[in-house]
Amino acid sequence: MRKLIPFSLLLALAASPAAAQGTAQERSDCMGDALRFCSSDIPDIDEIESCLQQNMARLSPACRREFAPANTTKLRPEHFQ
Repeated sequence: MRKLIPFSLLLALAASPAAAQGTAQERSDCMGDALRFCSSDIPDIDEIESCLQQNMARLSPACRREFAPANTTKLRPEHFQ
């Protein structure tokens, strides 16, 4: 059952209007990692970023590059609608 929750979130995101997710430049490189490691924290961006910090060693290289300098991401609540 636990594996179905992230898959369900992924399906919901795929079905969301593209405008809600932003352009490719506006989307975060950490979206996949947020879904993978921090799905229980969605859509609370502060909690997601805290979770990403705790999982730094497991993050994708692109997410690490975005997140590491300032411990923040481009993630926004509307990305998870």
